[in-house]
Amino acid sequence: MSTTESRATSTPPTASKSRATSETLEDYTLRFAPRSYRRWTPAVVATTALGGIAYMADFSIGAGIGLAHGTGNALVAIAVAAVVIFATGFPLAYYGARYNLDLDLITRGSGFGYYGSVLTSVIFASFTFIFFALEGSIMAQGLELGLGLPLWLGYLVSTLMVIPLVIYGMSALSKLQVWTTPIWLLLMVGPLVYLVATDPGTVDRFLSYAGTDGKGGLDTASVLLGAGVCLSLIAQIGEQIDYLRFMPPKTDANRRTWWTAVVMAGPGWVVLGALKQAIGVFLAVYVIAEVGPAAAPEPIRQFRGAFDAMLPSWLVVPLAVVLVVISQIKINVTNAYSGSLAWTNSFTRVTKHYPGRLVFVLVNLGFALALMEADMFSFLNDILGFYSNCAIAWIVTVATDIGVNKYLLRISPLRPEFRRGMLYAVNPVGVVAFTAASGLSIAMYFHALGDTLQPYSPVAAAVIAFVLTPLVAVVTRGRYYLRRTDDGLDEPMLDADGNPSAVTLDCHVCHQSYERPDLAACATHDALVCSLCLSTDGVGDHVLPAQPRSA
Repeated sequence: MSTTESRATSTPPTASKSRATSETLEDYTLRFAPRSYRRWTPAVVATTALGGIAYMADFSIGAGIGLAHGTGNALVAIAVAAVVIFATGFPLAYYGARYNLDLDLITRGSGFGYYGSVLTSVIFASFTFIFFALEGSIMAQGLELGLGLPLWLGYLVSTLMVIPLVIYGMSALSKLQVWTTPIWLLLMVGPLVYLVATDPGTVDRFLSYAGTDGKGGLDTASVLLGAGVCLSLIAQIGEQIDYLRFMPPKTDANRRTWWTAVVMAGPGWVVLGALKQAIGVFLAVYVIAEVGPAAAPEPIRQFRGAFDAMLPSWLVVPLAVVLVVISQIKINVTNAYSGSLAWTNSFTRVTKHYPGRLVFVLVNLGFALALMEADMFSFLNDILGFYSNCAIAWIVTVATDIGVNKYLLRISPLRPEFRRGMLYAVNPVGVVAFTAASGLSIAMYFHALGDTLQPYSPVAAAVIAFVLTPLVAVVTRGRYYLRRTDDGLDEPMLDADGNPSAVTLDCHVCHQSYERPDLAACATHDALVCSLCLSTDGVGDHVLPAQPRSA
């Protein structure tokens, strides 16, 4: 390696090369996922992605909304949020599966720029540790009820047990999700079917429940407040894409199965999520008389009550604990995995140093454990209601850039770009739309614009992001999307079917072979550089200069 190449990386060459081959090539933390690694069928990828939807938080979220606002308002709120999540998730899922990129790489070229998307990466990382903490709290409640473990110890156990699984990335997670999903489905659906079949009165009590305020009837403010909590899950599409990026190429032969997998495991996750939230309302209403409104949102209490109606007493608690533990493992390996990707993406771009994904697995788990020990479960809806404003602003901005700016207005480049040197550092299209939407909606959420407008904060976040994203693109005439249109390679980026090319070329910095979409020409050598070596180029020796703008 030349002096220039050694100086360009912020770690010793041997260490950098070792991490690039042993870890980056397993998880493709900062780069396009190559065809050579994507050997799973669409069905396996979809099953793996949907395995993460086993989380128990939906039951708590639905129960909290139902207990506060009544069943009618809760169901409408859940439906409203589901429609928004599906509509915004579809273009993102398609882009991730079609071009084999995670949501951060998509965000870079969809309105935010190379460094502008660091902000959204931190937001996504926050999503993963907030929901890790939520699921860990639920598991700790189960361990306390079933084994007598104190909560603080349960928090620690739920955190440490996922580390061995997360280290091995997609290859381990796919096996875990495929094998545990049937057991989880049986334990979740079985008691619900039994209750409805043997005691139809439970359905009547569920539908007529008026909430703690006792008013009943549909109320716009209640619906919007509930929808705002549900919309905190809008960033879940990022975790779905962390799996969907490993989809095989779309061809005429697999077109039907490919699209089915993308829709079901992409935006389709919200169908199961909304169903679980409604079940959470049902179970909370069912057990409220026994455990009271404070404990009714706890899934372990909900399923203990449901199992108690159909099973011998000695089986009730063990099965409830098994369900909670399986659910927690299935989702928290995903939370820890996706969080580590998001943190690594941000850190590497800002510092030009790649420390390895495992470091940020531990960082993410540390944040989650701190939240659990702070008893975040007791103020869950407040955390999610606030967080949803940022998540909505981000996801709606990116989805609008893809759906409107790329495909309708043709201002944003249709083919995604994520490589350093090809993008501007900051693109005002996404940054302005996101900042304005999240800032104003957060102000509304904290009553800065009056009590009347407070419930409308999630609506404001979505509408402002949807309007400003194309508006800023038109005003700036799309000038800040691409710093360059030519990456210096003659080899086509896409194959005849429109999939990313599988042609392999060598990076002259780390001396590894990568597929065409991951490379660009070097600014100072007659050679090619991979995207990670560009990211860790501390002095910019290899980064191509900006192309002059046409008049």
